[in-house]
Amino acid sequence: MLTRMDGPAPVFVQDVAALDGSVPALGTLDDLLRRALDWLARVTPYELATIFLVDGPHLRVRTARGPLAGRVKGHALPLERYPSLREAMQTRRARVLREDDHRHGDGDPFDGVLDLPPGHSCLVAPLWAGEQTYGVLTLDRTVCEAYAPSTVTLVEVYAQLLAIAIQSAGQSAALERLHRQDHVHAKLLEKELAGGAEGLETSRSPAMQRLLALARPVASSDSPVLLRGETGTGKERLARALHGWSQRAEQPFVTLHCMAVPAAALEAELLGQAGADRPGRLLLANGGTLLLDSVEELPLALQGKLLRVLETGAFEALGSECSTRVDVRLVATTTVDLEQQVAAGRFRPDLYFRLAAFPLELPPLRERREDLAHLCQALLAELGRRTGKRGRFVTPEGLERLSAYTWPGNVRELANLLERGTILGPDPALGPEVLDVPGRRRRPSSPALGADSATLADVQRAHIERTLALTRGRIYGRGGAAERLGLKPSTLQSKMAKLGLLRPR
Repeated sequence: MLTRMDGPAPVFVQDVAALDGSVPALGTLDDLLRRALDWLARVTPYELATIFLVDGPHLRVRTARGPLAGRVKGHALPLERYPSLREAMQTRRARVLREDDHRHGDGDPFDGVLDLPPGHSCLVAPLWAGEQTYGVLTLDRTVCEAYAPSTVTLVEVYAQLLAIAIQSAGQSAALERLHRQDHVHAKLLEKELAGGAEGLETSRSPAMQRLLALARPVASSDSPVLLRGETGTGKERLARALHGWSQRAEQPFVTLHCMAVPAAALEAELLGQAGADRPGRLLLANGGTLLLDSVEELPLALQGKLLRVLETGAFEALGSECSTRVDVRLVATTTVDLEQQVAAGRFRPDLYFRLAAFPLELPPLRERREDLAHLCQALLAELGRRTGKRGRFVTPEGLERLSAYTWPGNVRELANLLERGTILGPDPALGPEVLDVPGRRRRPSSPALGADSATLADVQRAHIERTLALTRGRIYGRGGAAERLGLKPSTLQSKMAKLGLLRPR
């Protein structure tokens, strides 16, 4: 490592072409340097302007401009043989190299490459920013007169500005590299944790096949999509599949669970807030897809702002008067009848009609029992990737028990039940003894469940009441009603409120 002649040494950037990825790609950096040297020619004349960057123990030509530039490509200088250049880098001051420096000191940096006359104009300015020194800028002329002091000062300042530009470009390149890495990582996480479209595309259920026949053409458009269906039917999985089938597949897929965010904070989450460190979900999803889960939870005022985004692509963050434009494909999900919400004045009709241009209804699990075996296989494979417990499968007896159940929590309830079975079962084979299906083999004989005239709400209400009775009113925790039903506690509480059930103490 070079040492400074007086005081602590600056940090010399070794191998600037790599610099741990913090310097921009070759073409980008060279374009920046060429434009900088061309602009410098308007201020001070030269026959050769050269950017040398530190490359290990050498200074190597990175960019050169002027009539003599073509002859110095690839030229490198061993730093140990050029104390004048080292001094300029260590003192961070520009200096003029005179005939005596070349004759009795280092020699000319271009000896053996260019035939420059003795006493020709030569100027060296260090490229430094912060604690890093990147190299030197040299100017050469064939005339035998020294650069004026005012020119030396100007070039010294210009070289520092150029070094700051190199540093800034390097930081931008590093951020871009991290962004690409994060993007790849996010795509892997989506596939690992949320699953892809495999379980949908291989469905044997006629209802699912009809749904996919509609979903595929819709995915190729940019129109909003409304996904309807009971809790746990796989609406988010279908939303991710729509994104993956679209031309936006390589762009961000961003989710906002509206029910999980307090109503007062939803606007900041969606639109962002001026001065906040984290942008809103709309900006994060720019170029890609935004999933609004439980869209019915949006306050009416925010529904109007969302409608404006759908119609114009513009919005203002909270506390900002500046409009921001985005290109976002919106997918919304709901478990309620939005037409009833519109009639009750809780949902804007214009937003509903905009969202419902392409409604897709996901069938509940009880209407696609043909997929039970395949779903178990796919869910256990995902579970194995997450937990390392690979090779699990459901026995025929286990499938028989699963087929006899009504699945009010749908695919999510099935996934939770299989996860419990994987934890409890010591063997890869999951049979009836570890598949703790509520109600066992047959549906309870409750009038609400058995009557032909029972509505879906009646069935759900009776099932929740029975589960609460089994858990003595306990919603949270292991073995609580939410876990038994395969629901989040907040989702269960919301459903109880909609069904007119009071939360037990």
